[in-house]
Amino acid sequence: MQKTQEFATKFESVCAILEKYGCDPHKLVTILQEIQEEYSYLPEDVMTYVAMALGITPGTVFGVATFYAQFTLEPKGKNIIRVCDGTACHVRKSTDMINVIEKELGLDAKKRTSDDMLFTLEPVACIGCCSLAPVMSINDEIFGRLTTEKVLAALELYKAKEREGA
Repeated sequence: MQKTQEFATKFESVCAILEKYGCDPHKLVTILQEIQEEYSYLPEDVMTYVAMALGITPGTVFGVATFYAQFTLEPKGKNIIRVCDGTACHVRKSTDMINVIEKELGLDAKKRTSDDMLFTLEPVACIGCCSLAPVMSINDEIFGRLTTEKVLAALELYKAKEREGA
């Protein structure tokens, strides 16, 4: 009984999303977008459930989820840090900024989300702010002309917001 209740609670929001789109397999991308917004990633059991509800194979759902870069199969932190490593940023030592973030948050090339689920680091090819190189964003906030001190201050700002409950 407990497992059934846990299942129902976990999938309640998924059922609402599926109902919203009439369980239409042609709306799979939109359905997955909303599910990812709900969970911050696409859990495997949820994708299997979606496949069953839409009458398509789990392989189809997983294929779509892994084809589009916007989807992630791993949980992400509350705050997404994107560090540009395009040409302008790279020549201005953005790799050093990535290294500072990794060291501060206990991350590496394989582990991209902090243990407290507060941050996920995503190096990107371009943020579109070459004149501010090196540059990073945390969520939608841009930080430019980065130095080690500026990176650490930005991380502390977001940690403080979390402590304050913002």
